[in-house]
Amino acid sequence: MEISIPNNWIPRQDQRPIWEYMENGGKRGLLVAHRRFGKDDIGLHFTATQLMEKPGNYWHMLPQYNQGKKVIWNAVNPRTQKRRIDEAFPVELRTRTNNTEMLIEMKNGAVWQIVGSDNYDSIVGAPPRGIVLSEWAIANPMAWPYLEPILEENNGWALFIYTSRGNNHGRTFYETALKSDHWFGAKITARETDVFTDEQLERIKEGLISNYGIELGTALFEQEYECSFEGAVFGAYYNKQMREAREQGRIGKVPHQTGIEVDTCFDLGVDDSMSIWFFQPIGTGFHFIDYYEASGYGWEHYAQKLKEKPYVYGTHWMPHDANARVQSPGEVAKKPKEMAEDLGIKPIEIVQRPRNMDLILSVQIPAVRNMLSRCWFDEQKCSQGIMCLENYRAEYDETKKKLSNRPLHDWSSHGSDAFRTFAVGWKEKTPQIKIRLPQYSPQQHGWMA
Repeated sequence: MEISIPNNWIPRQDQRPIWEYMENGGKRGLLVAHRRFGKDDIGLHFTATQLMEKPGNYWHMLPQYNQGKKVIWNAVNPRTQKRRIDEAFPVELRTRTNNTEMLIEMKNGAVWQIVGSDNYDSIVGAPPRGIVLSEWAIANPMAWPYLEPILEENNGWALFIYTSRGNNHGRTFYETALKSDHWFGAKITARETDVFTDEQLERIKEGLISNYGIELGTALFEQEYECSFEGAVFGAYYNKQMREAREQGRIGKVPHQTGIEVDTCFDLGVDDSMSIWFFQPIGTGFHFIDYYEASGYGWEHYAQKLKEKPYVYGTHWMPHDANARVQSPGEVAKKPKEMAEDLGIKPIEIVQRPRNMDLILSVQIPAVRNMLSRCWFDEQKCSQGIMCLENYRAEYDETKKKLSNRPLHDWSSHGSDAFRTFAVGWKEKTPQIKIRLPQYSPQQHGWMA
């Protein structure tokens, strides 16, 4: 049997520029394209050509690992009724298919695997030769600083494929690619391909407006089919407040002011990220001057990071789980608060978070919205935290086709939860002014009963 790769698949005319760039040895390709363009097909089939020529490890990275089974592993091509992975990686060329790990090993020793940007730093095995970063606009942007040096060392390639999702790192990467001699960048709208007719696009637009109203429906259409970066992230909790902060110039250069203590607010995590905001109360507002996030480290790491910064610290605000006992060095289990205090992180204020999701949505998220109107952010030092706030959103219920009543837990959750620690804690700390009016009797005023 003779099998050619790509297997019974040929890139369309509008897919050729990115395909030819990568096929001719390009190392950093980026494509922003409309919904149903066939972005993952390009990624799968290009990877198939590469792993046959250069055996090694290759990844197809999604924003979250648990998306992989539905979106890629079990996805069926509606035109051929075959699984997409079987079309790209013919079973005749494989030695092993691991459904649990979503991994395929080819007869030449090459390995292809689905991974998630939510656990990029915990993937074991040989470093990859090539990575397709699918739906990059909603993936964890911190994955790239971790992966880029690996690919540089391996002379490996990366292919970013996504649809625009607001004014976030997807836009930044696209604009960087256009300016760089070492990247290929392209944006292709639904009007520039023959995937949809004009009549179909108008029906899609009318349907979105009917379901979501004219403002949001139009924004969603422009985002999904016209690749606009101006629309809001669908379901984002703080979109209005962050947009106002940009419009009012409250996101820019916000320097550290000596002589004023720097407070911090935390979201705790080990396997998940530990996130820390650094801010100074200035007048009736708050200047967020720095942000740090990492995962997989103990308290010694974060204590050292705090010491390295040129700040005189005030209060460290931590969520309620800082008071929960966990395994720790020594004979007696300690609370995270106690471990942090032993390393000099003090004084610590514990902020209670309700277990009831209704209270988070009805009380604490509105508290964050109110606080954001009083905040300034250093655009460079707080870039990761700002992206968290702009992308923190509600889960989308695929079955009911509507937003759910709970936040989506992804890369943006940690920085947003740390900011919520500040907003709720500061609100609780602020004294409530009570005015006691003197009590007068009618007789004092000469009133008659």
